[in-house]
Amino acid sequence: MNILIIGPSWVGDMVMAQTLFTCLKQRHPDCQIDVLAPDWSRPILERMPEVRNALSFPLGHGVLELATRRKIGKSLAGQYEQAILLPNSLKSALVPFFAGIPKRTGWKGEMRYGLLNDVRNLDKQRLPLMIERFMALAYEPDAALPKPYPQPRLVIDNASREAALAKFGLSLDRPVLALCPGAEFGEAKRWPAEHYAKVAELKIRAGWQVWLFGSKNDHPGCEEIRARLIPGLREESVNLAGETSLAEAIDLLSCAGAVVSNDSGLMHVAAALNRPLVAVYGSTSPQFTPPLADQVEIVRLGLECSPCFERTCRFGHYDCLRELKPRPVIEALQRLVADPLEVE
Repeated sequence: MNILIIGPSWVGDMVMAQTLFTCLKQRHPDCQIDVLAPDWSRPILERMPEVRNALSFPLGHGVLELATRRKIGKSLAGQYEQAILLPNSLKSALVPFFAGIPKRTGWKGEMRYGLLNDVRNLDKQRLPLMIERFMALAYEPDAALPKPYPQPRLVIDNASREAALAKFGLSLDRPVLALCPGAEFGEAKRWPAEHYAKVAELKIRAGWQVWLFGSKNDHPGCEEIRARLIPGLREESVNLAGETSLAEAIDLLSCAGAVVSNDSGLMHVAAALNRPLVAVYGSTSPQFTPPLADQVEIVRLGLECSPCFERTCRFGHYDCLRELKPRPVIEALQRLVADPLEVE
């Protein structure tokens, strides 16, 4: 049985999609799973043993280009018994339809009747977690999901990891604290630089080194964190944001003795690498997309105005993050990896 998955468009969602792949393998051990998704997702999919092929989808998020979708669909004709769609958009249903895949499964979404022939009605109360909404598509409608739920687990190749360490001149002579202070979604998910700097300072003083991860857009913010460290400590940190590929970032994150992250794609990557993780939440909620790992501490204030799920604070104060001081994050880190840290 060959199954085509239409993958999501965000790093964290792609990581969480592995729960669906695991369920499909549990239900159909001999099935072959291919994932059609943007090319950036290849490093994630290549580290998932459940996935046979990562198929590159050339169109950007929100782009229609009907002729291109038809061409891709025709190229996949006759290869799959089922397609499962994770996005809820009408556009995402076009390729499986043009491919003539016999069974096309997905949530109702944007009026996709006809394009889908296994249309599900989502009960958000019954399936509050995103992974539950992914996993449910592996089973018959309204079927109970088997527990315990699978956790995403990315598999790292040692040679690839060693190559990344060598490329950036990194050493594992001291434990690594990885900081992921960015969030593509917006400012309302970013814990302030001064708070990250305090955490970095205390861990460096305890004998750790600090690696900062993120996209090119996160590079200035990571530099601000480093700039807040005094000379002598600053040299024990390295800004990798925008310098690494996603594949290199995944391999290097796997070296971390602990991770502190905003609610972001890299948070889910760190969880899928099963790294001790402190996840800082502001405008969003761990009730929908929590990090899925064994060693996780979630830190949030839970103000009356949060979660608002807004990109920017409607009140302009960002108190859900600014008023979340370093102390609870440092204490969470201590519970995960004990160090004799003095918290002001």
